[in-house]
Amino acid sequence: MSALAQPGAASLVQSVDWLAIAPPTIAAVVGLAVLVADLFVGERRKALLGWVSVAGLAAAALMLLPLLDGDRSTFCLTGDPDVCSYTADRFTLVIQFLVLGGALLTALLSVTALKDAREGLPDGEYWFLLLCSAAGAALLPASRDLATLIVALEVASLPAFALVGLKYGDRRSSEAALKFFLSSVTATAVTLLGVSFLYASTGTLYLTEIAARIQDVDGQLGTLVQTGVVLTLVGFAFKTAAVPFHFWVPDTYVGAPLPIAAYLSVVGKAVGFSGLILVTVIALPSYADVWGPALAALAALTMTVGNVGALRQRGTRAYSAVRLLAWSSVGQAGYLLVPIAAAAYSGDPERSVGSTLAYALMYAAVNLGAFAVAALVARTKPRNRLTDYRGLYATNPLTALLLAFFLLCLAGLPPGIIGLFAKVTVFSAAVDAGLGWLAVVMAANVVIALYYYLQWTALLFRAPEGEPTAYRAPPPVTAAIALTAVIGIALSGAPQLVLRFADTTLF
Repeated sequence: MSALAQPGAASLVQSVDWLAIAPPTIAAVVGLAVLVADLFVGERRKALLGWVSVAGLAAAALMLLPLLDGDRSTFCLTGDPDVCSYTADRFTLVIQFLVLGGALLTALLSVTALKDAREGLPDGEYWFLLLCSAAGAALLPASRDLATLIVALEVASLPAFALVGLKYGDRRSSEAALKFFLSSVTATAVTLLGVSFLYASTGTLYLTEIAARIQDVDGQLGTLVQTGVVLTLVGFAFKTAAVPFHFWVPDTYVGAPLPIAAYLSVVGKAVGFSGLILVTVIALPSYADVWGPALAALAALTMTVGNVGALRQRGTRAYSAVRLLAWSSVGQAGYLLVPIAAAAYSGDPERSVGSTLAYALMYAAVNLGAFAVAALVARTKPRNRLTDYRGLYATNPLTALLLAFFLLCLAGLPPGIIGLFAKVTVFSAAVDAGLGWLAVVMAANVVIALYYYLQWTALLFRAPEGEPTAYRAPPPVTAAIALTAVIGIALSGAPQLVLRFADTTLF
């Protein structure tokens, strides 16, 4: 039963830990404030809404600092304070940092995008949807019951549909939003069916209670439990863009406003992977023999299809850099799945989960940096083809060097030490768990990915075709590129900081 159904539930109102829930709450409140303010702000002052949103996301991220002292929980059962719906532990804080940081960088890119007449995006609605999605994404890793988990998942996803299709009169945007919507609705339906089976079998929605009761389920309900586990995994596989549920990714990224494509590539993945970790490692450890092999197979398939799909873009002028990044993100999702699968076989699942978090933090920083440079190029070359980056070093040497650094981080090559460190961490998690075959598949895919990352990098330093184009970066885009570059360079100098920060205790 949920906390609201318990006797004396009214007392829960007085026991809310407002500090614990501050990060997602601030994002949601600022979103509502921006939507209301949009009614009274004149056209000339619409830009203020963007800066208010940036400040709100920064404030929400800063509220994570007081939570570093220790674990905090709220919305707990009156008779059992250890069973709660919201927990702000280290795992939660790492994911919330990633989500709010990613949303903040997206907001910086969006300030400039909204000024571009080509986009035709409504200010108030845009900022409201972005902040609401960020609030749901920040709530999800703190969720410790299935009801809150599903609600947070939908709060993060529903505004994203609208954001993808918000460009009025743009056919690609509408098509991208439709594909994204249909795939996500299917995923939600499958997830809800799986969750209902788990609830019917155990009689509880709390993750820790499910873990305790599912081992003693009546034998007649065994098939129902296994079906619930499989359906729940399939639902989250849609959210993480794991193959074969990845078909919506390339067209959605290309059709969406570029800042939203960056947002989905980082925050969207954080939502799916954090939910997957909570369900498998916390709620279903006794069914590791079911979800472990399934996730290992998905990881191998996802990284292979993603990298091969990206490889196909290498010689085609019609394909955009964003489409290449979209296929790359599918391949990166496969790497992120490896440590979660390894948690099923490892005697130390917390270490495996920490490897996923460390890789996610690295990927978020450098991938957002690559998208920030793509946003700069798109201001002059809206088609954003790969060939548009040829000779970038001749006109914008610093920007070209930073993009090269981001791509080398994604490839796992020096001087992108943080990328190499993250890949070695994931590789070690697979080997330590006895998944040698998966480590071999990962190594082969890293070699495949080197080709298209290095080809794009080499393109930056070739002689430009025709008159070279100089790109002028507005201050918000400059700030986004600079922030991601500082994070990537700093962590490449001290990569152990990532693993130390991602060291988490889930139990």
